[in-house]
Amino acid sequence: MSKVSGALAALVAAAALTGCGGPAAAPSASSTTDTPVITGDPAGYNTADVTFAQQMVDRHRQAIALTDVLPQRSTNADLTALAQRIGAQQQDQINVLNVFLVQWDQPPKMGAAMGPGGQPPAVVAQLESLQGAAFDRLWLQSMIDEHRKSIAVADTELASGANVDAKSMATMIVSTQTAELNQMTTMLEGTP
Repeated sequence: MSKVSGALAALVAAAALTGCGGPAAAPSASSTTDTPVITGDPAGYNTADVTFAQQMVDRHRQAIALTDVLPQRSTNADLTALAQRIGAQQQDQINVLNVFLVQWDQPPKMGAAMGPGGQPPAVVAQLESLQGAAFDRLWLQSMIDEHRKSIAVADTELASGANVDAKSMATMIVSTQTAELNQMTTMLEGTP
């Protein structure tokens, strides 16, 4: 099962059950994908897990806002491919994090949200005024900043969280975003 189909299957199951008035737990499944499997057991979570899910949804929405502006402003094919991968991956994670929040009887984060310290509206406005290398440079700087903030949120979850699924996602986020951070740093160093 692919990481996307596993996450989407869990989300669809949760949405179907929620829409029918049933509990919002997703079925258990096993997988070796990058997206953590939702066990369907909401037990074993604490306030750190809830904070992690809520903050990560906000962080990911900010990153997606940055990826959405890139196709119209950059001609860098490698950067475009990276942005598409980041946007798709983080939307999948938002879907899973919202399932966690439903399981924990917390309101899922459905609208556009900006967390504390979020700068995307101003950054997006500035990005929309740029083209080419100037755009690429600011975009990379902004996404590097977003990744650092997301890694910090995930590190806090790993230190303080209790839920196995949330901690699994936090581990995956640290690993994936650290690799992307290194890639973007290298790309930024090569940007004129």
